[in-house]
Amino acid sequence: MASDDSLLNEYEWVDVDSHDSFNNDVHLDDDDDEEEADGEYHGEANDDEEQRISKVVHDHNHDLHPSVSCLMAGHMSVCNSLKRDLVAPDRSGIRPSKNIRLAEVQRGGPQNLGCTPKDCRNYILKSRNFEMQEGDAQSLLNLFREIQVKDREFFYSIDVDNIGRLRNAVWVHSRCKAAYEQFHDAICFDTTYLVNRYNMPCSSFVGINHHRQSILLGCALMSHEDIDSYKLVFRTWLDALGNVHPDAIITDQCQSIKVAIAEVMPNTIHRYCIWHIFSKLPVYLSGVRPSKIACAEFKSMVLDSITVEVFERKWTEYIARYSLHTRNWFNKLYSEKEKWVHVYLYVYFWGGMLSMQRSEGMHAFFDGYITRQSNLRIFVHQYELAIRAKHEKELEEE
Repeated sequence: MASDDSLLNEYEWVDVDSHDSFNNDVHLDDDDDEEEADGEYHGEANDDEEQRISKVVHDHNHDLHPSVSCLMAGHMSVCNSLKRDLVAPDRSGIRPSKNIRLAEVQRGGPQNLGCTPKDCRNYILKSRNFEMQEGDAQSLLNLFREIQVKDREFFYSIDVDNIGRLRNAVWVHSRCKAAYEQFHDAICFDTTYLVNRYNMPCSSFVGINHHRQSILLGCALMSHEDIDSYKLVFRTWLDALGNVHPDAIITDQCQSIKVAIAEVMPNTIHRYCIWHIFSKLPVYLSGVRPSKIACAEFKSMVLDSITVEVFERKWTEYIARYSLHTRNWFNKLYSEKEKWVHVYLYVYFWGGMLSMQRSEGMHAFFDGYITRQSNLRIFVHQYELAIRAKHEKELEEE
């Protein structure tokens, strides 16, 4: 690759396509987080005594106590030496709690960490998404090459940063391409089940054939679950399938996925998985009595309303009956009602699907093949074995 890696920072990545060449596009991760501070101070005066300010001293007249200074936002940070001390034990399989305790002992107590234990834990979990064992990305690339030797139409694309760390990977088998040509009217995109030792979700595209069987239409490994990552995965997957967009897609209720689909597949009907919404009801109906009846009424309202007018009336009555006007989760749900309420979506073909049960129904085939401790090559290799076993079983049933 004729490029100067010194010009790339650690947040950039380059793309390796199925022809083992690097694309020219360089992408930067944007940090949109902004911090705002409220500089106002609202003091309280004693009713019995008039309080006046007689003197203002701008300089500190005492030292901060070490045990509390690290808790101030301006002082908290995970220094480079602490990062190294946290990453090494984590790679060895030591649990975060023991890892942090070890760092505290090495530094003579928690007050000398320079940050809180929560900061340490967050860094450990975050680092797992970026730190790969040496050669992992290359091993995955080699595995995909091996698969392509047996399956000439096999498609894969790997994104790595400038020092070879894996960011995203998408792969599609030839049989997936053939199936998609006929069955791209309704599909599921699931990111909620499979993870490897780096906590990278293995996303799957699943459709349904004329025998009402679940069919795999593509896979992806993702290091981030943000808008840019989803857009990249969707565009790469569509490129592998001749840029033919699905008619309809079911996903989890995720803002990043919603934005990515709207941009990459603007003409695809997007539906939220109703099961995931229902599963959150007990949490967001906390304090409502009787809660079981409230949950049952909510499900009936969503599934049994036969017209838009009936649903709108029932929703208004439901919110008033249980005093849910101030609960933002319900307000947001209502603002997106066209993406999950059945009466707004029944005019489209869904193959009998209201949720991502099709992709979830495939998970049983992965049990026993894949564990959370699998590295990337083993993870994908075992995944391939599970898919092959499923395909062979389907052929036997036919």
